[in-house]
Parts: sequence; C-alpha cells; structure tokens
Amino acid sequence: MRILIAGVALLAAVNAAASVPHPFGIHDLVMLDRVSDPQISPDGKRVAYQVRETDYENNKGKNGIWAIELGNPKAQALRLTDVAANATAPRWSADGSAIYYQDKGQIWRLPAGGKGAALQATNLALDINAYKFSADGRQVLLSLDIDPQCGKENDPIACTKKRDDDKGKSKASGRVYDKLFVRHWDTWADGHRSQLFVAMVGTDGKIGAPKLLTRDIDGDVPSKPFGGDDEFAFSVDGKSVYFSVRIAGNSEPWSTNFDIYSAPADASAAPKNLTAANLAWDTAPVPSADGKTLYYLAMKRPTFEADRFAIMAMDLASGATREIDPQWDRSAGGLKLSADGKTLFATADDNGEHPLFAVDIASGKATKLAGQGSVHDYSVRSNEIVFARTTLKTPADLFRVATSGSKVTELTNQNSTKMAFVDTGAFEPFTFKGANGDSVQGYVVKPVGFDKSKKYPVAFLIHGGPQGAFGNDWSYRWNPQTYAGQGFAVVMVNFHGSTGYGQAFTDAISGDWGGGPLEDLQKGWAAALEKYTFLDGSRACALGASYGGYMVYWIAGKWNQPWKCLVDHDGVFDNRMMGYSTEELWFSEWENKGTPWDAPANYEKFNPVNYVKDWRVPMLVIHSEKDFRIPLGQGLAAFTALQRRGIPSELLTFPDENHWVLKPQNSVLWHDTVNAWIKKWTAPNGSK
Repeated sequence: MRILIAGVALLAAVNAAASVPHPFGIHDLVMLDRVSDPQISPDGKRVAYQVRETDYENNKGKNGIWAIELGNPKAQALRLTDVAANATAPRWSADGSAIYYQDKGQIWRLPAGGKGAALQATNLALDINAYKFSADGRQVLLSLDIDPQCGKENDPIACTKKRDDDKGKSKASGRVYDKLFVRHWDTWADGHRSQLFVAMVGTDGKIGAPKLLTRDIDGDVPSKPFGGDDEFAFSVDGKSVYFSVRIAGNSEPWSTNFDIYSAPADASAAPKNLTAANLAWDTAPVPSADGKTLYYLAMKRPTFEADRFAIMAMDLASGATREIDPQWDRSAGGLKLSADGKTLFATADDNGEHPLFAVDIASGKATKLAGQGSVHDYSVRSNEIVFARTTLKTPADLFRVATSGSKVTELTNQNSTKMAFVDTGAFEPFTFKGANGDSVQGYVVKPVGFDKSKKYPVAFLIHGGPQGAFGNDWSYRWNPQTYAGQGFAVVMVNFHGSTGYGQAFTDAISGDWGGGPLEDLQKGWAAALEKYTFLDGSRACALGASYGGYMVYWIAGKWNQPWKCLVDHDGVFDNRMMGYSTEELWFSEWENKGTPWDAPANYEKFNPVNYVKDWRVPMLVIHSEKDFRIPLGQGLAAFTALQRRGIPSELLTFPDENHWVLKPQNSVLWHDTVNAWIKKWTAPNGSK
C-alpha cells in the first residue's frame, strides 16, 4: 500500500511554477482565479463580481468580491472585500450605494465604493443558503434549512436551532429513516428542508426578522444539491413571490416533477401551484414587468432529467400557457428578461459551444449574441449584458455586449500574469459519420510545443453525463490542457447522447449505453487517426469519469485492442447494483427503461461486470468515499476484479471527496497519479 500526501513539497512546486515559462499543468490549473457571478450596478456604470482564489496551504478556495468600471477601457479591477472574508454572491442595493454578499452563513453590506467597513445585515441562528432582493430593495427572500416539525411554530428558525442543539447533546449517533432520500450527492439526510423566508430591509440596510413563506411545502427551495436563486423571484411590484419546488413525499428519488408556485410576499396565504398540469420539470420563474406574464423553463417528459427545457409563457390571469420557442431544438438555461420586455436571454449547448442567445418572445426566433466559447453567468441591465466566458485555452473572464448583439468587448483579464508564463495546446473540432450515419463532432487538442513532423501519445477522453458534452470550454476537473502540457495529444468525441446537437441526438443514448455511443467512439477514434497523422494510435490511453467511467469499464471488455492503459473515475461497474444503490433513482430507471426488478434484462444488456473475463488492459481505478451518485462499492468491485485477474492496476480513493475531486491538493494528487499512470504505459519502451 502507498499513501500519497500532497503538502509542503507540492506548495513549493506551485510557487516555483508560477514564474517560469512552461507547459500548462495541474499546478497552474489549481492556482488560477475563478471569475463568476457578474452583477451590473443599477446605474449601469460598474459591475461587481466574485473571484475565487486558491489557498493552497489550507487546501481550499477563498472568495472575494471585486468590481470594475464599465465604459472605461483603462479601468482596473478592484477588490472590495477584505482578504480575510470568504465573500460570495454579490448583489447591489436598489440605489446602488451598497453591495450585499454572503460570508460565514450570513449577509453582509459593504459601501459600493469599497471605503468603509462591511456591516453584518443578518444575524440569524441558521446559515443562509441563497437570497434575492425585490426590485425596490425593500424586501429580501432568504433560503434556510429548517426542521419540518418547526414549520408551524411562530419562530421556526429558533425552533430548529434548539432542536439541532438538543440532538447534538446526545451521545447516540444512529439515525432512523422511513423514506428516501437517506443520502444525496455527498450528504446524509438530516431531515431538514430548505425553505423560503421573506424579510424587510430597513433604511439602514439591515435585514429584519424573516417570515416563513413556504409553510407546509414538503420540498427544498432551492433544490438540492445545486439549486440557486434562479429558482425563486419577486414580482416586479414586490407583492408576489414565485418559486420552483419538487414536493418530496415518498417519491422524491424517482421524481423530476418540479412545479412553480406563487405566494403573496407578505406570507398571508399558502402557496398555490401554477404548473400542476405538467408532471415534468418546471423551473426558473421570470415575471414580466407588468405582472401579467410569467416566463419559465419546462420539460415535457416526467422522470427524464435531460429532456429539453422549453421556454414557456403563462398568462397569470387565466393560467393559459404557450411555448415560446417550439422550433428551437436546444435546451435553454439561465433565463433573463430584457428591459423592454420583448426578449428573453438564455444560454444553451450548441454544436460544441455554449453561447448566449436572444430569444424573441413574439416569434421564438433565437439569435446568438456571443457565440464563441462557453458563456456562464451573466447580468442584464438596460441595453447591456456582462457575462463570464471561457474557451478551451482560457479560463473565465468578463465580457460585455449590447443586447442588440454588437461587438463583444473584454472587461477583465484576471489571470493575465499567471497565464503569461504557460503554453497551451491549439485545438480544433472535427466531424465524422457515426452511428446511424449521423454526423458526430469531436475535438482534438494538440500537445504543447507541437511539431507536425512528430507523433504523439494520445489521451482519449470520454465525457460523463452521459447527457453532456466536451466543448470550447474551460474545466477545473477534466481539462484537456493538463494532458497537452504533459506532451499528449487529446481526442474527445461527443457521441450520441451528447447535448447541443438536438434533442433526438441526446435521447439516442437512453437504453443504448453500450451500443451507438461505443460505435461513435470507435468511428471517432478511426476518423481522428486518419485526419491527424501526428496521433500515435499505438500509444494511447482511454480515460473517463461517471458515464465516461462506465464506458471505460465497458470498452475494457468490448473494445480493448487499441489501448495501452485505461483510467476510470467514479464509473458504473455493475449496472444492476447501480440501480439499487444510487440516490437519484429517476436517472437509472429512465436510462434502463424501468426498475431493476421490472426490466432486469435492460440492466444486463450493457453491463460491464458481465465481461470482466475479457479484460486485459492495465487500469487505474479512482473512486471517492463520499460519492453517493455512483457509490464507492462500484470502484472497489472493479479493482477487486482487476487484482483477482492479475491485470496491472492501481486504486486511488479520497475519503473527503464526492463525485468530483474539488480540494486543491487532492486535485494535484489526482492529476499526478493519472499522469504517471498514462506516461508509464505509453512510453516508447515502457511497461508491457
């Protein structure tokens, strides 16, 4: 057994790498600043945003709030919050005189000019999950986790705190459950629910005592584990609140039936379900300025989490709905409304990119405003949009574009100094005929220091989801530049099931995990080898996570001839057991067209565990102990199979990580272990 430690030595390596020209590597990746959540000021003259820096020694990220002037090409970004704060989620006061943010579980208020101390605006007994102000700034919605048994109390916050404290005094650690979820993503259920409260904001900027708005709602607002403040909103006049929630009951783990509710902002009446007729996912409410229409996103097929999100409009007087964009074969996200009320803005995967679109409400026509790369968070104010964008060569920075779609202008260059010392690999998309004769897209990234006269070993990356895609985007977990910097060429194929190529293409993978997608990967590999003569097909390793990890296990038994080695991260090894042990059951049941007991043949049809007898390729297995989406037993079983069969193999596991590896030093250890493994087996005279 080898116990690997990332610590002082790695910190020294990080610091040394920062100032010497070199190929891009993992030490560079973990130390980059991460720009997100831009918010344009009410007067349109500034934008506040969040920056995550890396505290490598303490093995965590540290967030701060920054701001930059708009309209001044020489403007310099300034940090507003103290370096000791871990400040997130900047939001302007209605008059633009202050910026609110979250830190230590509470909301703080900082003078907009950055001069003067931050004042604590809330002092609640429980931590705040998310918040949103009304348009006039006089009210604020707060999400807090409370004990449902406290929901009818006059002060559910104090009641929850007391019950939690009382439980903490007990020396017994056992928990009794009578329904699922018992655990979700990386957390065991404690019986609490994220509930929405409303509070008044005083003239001094302090936030008053909250009132429970979602009383008797058995669900989480926002949704867990990744929901945010886009799942709730005030009406423009501040009299109503709209929120999306899935009523839990006993069906939560196999239901995707989120509905949008309305409630009076003064909490004087119970919430009302507005979308009960649709048994699939309704979310992201955006009220119109005149209060007559509610825009939102909706899926059509219950229990399918990767269905297309259509943009809907509801007449609030009659309840009548219409789909705004029925001809646009893309799944919308990040919905926002223009100042004149005629356009909705949205992002969507689109042919290997993730652009920002303007969707005309009257016609449903979608027009690209910013097409290159991947647009993430964005803010709309008057006739201007500020957004965060990444590419395969660049981490996130802020850009601006007029709502009419004029020239895109860069606002920040947050990582200019750090990126000035690194070289990255050039990339390009390619297409080929895949399964069913369909056109399939992939990407190739050239190694750093590329020489067209040479051949290079290959890292063949397989994406997860499976309803996801590799694209012109920057990742902090599966970034092809970390392999390009190690001297590898990188090939990535967006097989059937990938997003951004139409809903029918996305749907094709369900019930066919090891069929058409494998054919796409095989044909994509052949097409890449034919087109790019610098690829050394005799020195290649395949790597994947989640569904990509499933595919690594699958090809270990069904397509192992090309590969010198394999790397599996948190993959599905036994599909039947996955159907019993994962927490979000709707996923496994949709993908296999039934439960394991009603449709056992479907679970066995493409089950990697049935082909272990054909495994032969050396494999590195990585699986984390807090991964409840694909539990640890899957990786342990695969490693056991490898060891028992005498196949060269290693196991890397993290006791403190979930489905993703997030801590900086763990990320370095992950990459160093993976890089050592693939170099070992692809070396010209390496291991056999």
